[in-house]
Amino acid sequence: MSENYDLVILGGGMGGYIAAIRARQLGLSVALVEKELIGGTCLHKGCIPTKTLLKSASFYQDVLNSQQYGIETSNPVLHFAKIQARKEDVVNQLYRGLQHLMKHNKINIFNGYGRLLGPSIFSPMAGAISVEHEGEQENTILIGKHVLLATGTVANQLDLLPFDGKFILSSDDALRLEKLPESIAIIGGGVIGVEWASMLNDFGVNVTLIENQTQLLPSFDQEIAKQLAKDLKTKGINVLTNNTVINHRIISNQAVELELTDKKEKQTIITDQVLVAIGRSANLADIGISNTSITTDSAGFIDVNKYYQTKEDHIYAVGDCIGGEQLAHVAAHEGKLAVEHMVGQLDKFQQQAFVPSCVYSQPEVATVGLSEAEASDQGLNIKVKKLPFSAIGKALVNGDNSGFVKMIIDQDTKDLLGVHMIGNQVTELIAETSLAMLLDATAAEIGYSIHPHPSLSEAIQEVALAIDDQPVHSL
Repeated sequence: MSENYDLVILGGGMGGYIAAIRARQLGLSVALVEKELIGGTCLHKGCIPTKTLLKSASFYQDVLNSQQYGIETSNPVLHFAKIQARKEDVVNQLYRGLQHLMKHNKINIFNGYGRLLGPSIFSPMAGAISVEHEGEQENTILIGKHVLLATGTVANQLDLLPFDGKFILSSDDALRLEKLPESIAIIGGGVIGVEWASMLNDFGVNVTLIENQTQLLPSFDQEIAKQLAKDLKTKGINVLTNNTVINHRIISNQAVELELTDKKEKQTIITDQVLVAIGRSANLADIGISNTSITTDSAGFIDVNKYYQTKEDHIYAVGDCIGGEQLAHVAAHEGKLAVEHMVGQLDKFQQQAFVPSCVYSQPEVATVGLSEAEASDQGLNIKVKKLPFSAIGKALVNGDNSGFVKMIIDQDTKDLLGVHMIGNQVTELIAETSLAMLLDATAAEIGYSIHPHPSLSEAIQEVALAIDDQPVHSL
């Protein structure tokens, strides 16, 4: 059986379903193929469940430390099963809402494994999608004037430490934990590793965080990464940078022994479980790429032009499967742009330099634009100012005045080059600076904008004023 559509989308994660909704708004007929659940990694295995757990971990710490607010609590008890149940409730509520959106927008969902076909009796061009359904139902062939690939990524594993779901965990395995371990080693100090380290530490787990590069969050501003490492160590996390796992063994089917080296000396640690968080690879296995002219880069991500077209002009690709930022909000943005290009409505390409990146650990990290090192490496005449949250009244009211906001400008053009934050609720603050960069606002214009008092957002205004040597609440 074959069916024809204006657009066929392979992958129902954020990039895919946002593209589907935008396509329907533009009057296109849309089929969306998903082998698991609409919402993809972000809703079911990534952003939403992990942030729900992080909220519980943060709240638990608030209860433990409530005496600083004049409130005495006695013997708070952590029920991890109830925390996991709340996580599932949040995910399920959002999933039901997403299903309603798909129905409301009249998007046809095909549950099954989709594969690209080459030129065939169904279409003279490559790109028809054969959907393999469970059971004995024959495949459905979907033929689209345009095709969008949004297949996402899968967790990388180390050859030395293959996932077993018991001792060596992926982030997917960690989400399914029925009880908390007493100790865990996390390999990989990127966003995923840092968030899990912070969360599990706040739940009372003894955490060792291992990164083979010189800093945590290797792609982030160095000053932010240095402060984060300091804060995590203060929380009690054993942070080991410049360390690589070279061997391991399972001890009496009870624990894992890891042998590490920093290229100078070796050390051994024993832990209940190991979480491997070393990045993700494009999920392209067995989707029929070889039946097309689509190419991939050296890391295995799909090659696209600035409008997200592959080597097959009518086949587009967005989201994590093309590499880049690998963020849900980026995938959504790319999906909309790709659809608008298909129908000839894309009149301005959105620069990716203005994409905010967030880490939902405690403390939180948020960043947009160039780091100080990146700006210096480009030979720009930069000016950098930093403001501690300890200068902001609302931070003191909130009981957490750690961290800072850092702003970088080009002194010759007055362009805002980058903003980097670490501290309480900074993931809620970063959008203002992202918008400022999009609108080409100067630091002076941010400083002139009236910010509510008391609010954490005053930190952005204050550091912007400091750029122009007009600080009010800082020296």
